Order: sequence, then structure tokens, then C-alpha cells
Amino acid sequence: QVQVVESGGGLVQAGGSLRLSCVTSTTIFSIGNLGWYRQAPGKQRELVATITRRGSMNYVHSREGRFTISKDNAKNTVYLQMNSLKPEDTAVYYCRAWGTGDYWGQGTQVTVSS
Repeated sequence: QVQVVESGGGLVQAGGSLRLSCVTSTTIFSIGNLGWYRQAPGKQRELVATITRRGSMNYVHSREGRFTISKDNAKNTVYLQMNSLKPEDTAVYYCRAWGTGDYWGQGTQVTVSS
């Protein structure tokens, strides 16, 4: 069983930045794909960004270029840098690792105040 643990959430004012981290208990290169999802109160969980084993990135909620996903294979860590945060970015952010299995973290709360 692969463990996935997120950190880095918190309360930030609109326009601020946060960097989320997700550490896995096994090498992320062996897992395959990594991604960040978010779930706002009363809404369904939605995809934010993904990164493949080879480092190809895909974004859903960064059309404005505000979010950046990256990873550090040596640290078994995937990051989500979030800039120019808006109140509508408020959600629980989840890390997912999938490929040889499908593993989710418990989530980290991000709250953006106006």
C-alpha cells in the first residue's frame, strides 16, 4: 500500500501564493502518474493538474497560468505552486498517484479570503 501525504495548505488572502507538497512512500517514478485534485464545499472533486512519469504536465484550472505542477523524483514529492489565488480556489486539495495502483491522500485545506 502506497501512502500519499499532502501538506502546505492554509489560509491566505486573495492574490497570495501557496505551495502544496505531496510525499509518497515509494518512488514516484515507479508509480507513474501524479496529480492534484480539489473539492470545494458542496461540489464534486475536480482535476487541477497532472504530471506523468516523463514529466509531461497537463492543467485544467491554470488557464491563467496561476498554477504550476512539478515533481522531484529524488524526494518522492510532487508540488503544486499556486499564485494569484482567488476566493474561488478555496477547497480541499488532494494528491493522487496512479499507474501501478490508485492512491489518494487525505487532503489539505486551502482557504482564500477576499
